[in-house]
Amino acid sequence: MLLVLNGPNLNRLGLREPGVYGVQTLEDLERQCEAWGAELGESVTCRQSNYEGQLLDWIHEAQEQGFRGIVLNPGALTHYSYALRDAISGQSVPVVEVHLSNVDARESFRHQSVTAAVCRGKISGLGFTGYRLALEYLTELQAE
Repeated sequence: MLLVLNGPNLNRLGLREPGVYGVQTLEDLERQCEAWGAELGESVTCRQSNYEGQLLDWIHEAQEQGFRGIVLNPGALTHYSYALRDAISGQSVPVVEVHLSNVDARESFRHQSVTAAVCRGKISGLGFTGYRLALEYLTELQAE
């Protein structure tokens, strides 16, 4: 079982800056992640919150709820949430950080991730495909 967590403003996909994030919606992304999970033989649960504390709770609870990996798009929390960083490092479920846009090609404040160092890896700039790659990686990791 894999968990896909999307942070602040990801609920606005398709409406917010379509030139950067595309025209597909969060619902489209969630359906696609569930379909990719099914292809991999994995159950995928998708959640989104604009609230840091909710994301923290979901990360804290992931292992107890049976999740074996987390795909996380922390949104803007990437750049300043030490609480999110501590939540990731304080539990044993592997996390892959994903960003739809190439954060390194955008504003300078987006170049720093405080969460990436405690994740298994980071995928940036590949749109929805980044989520698929993260799901594949986490599935392969569990098979080892």
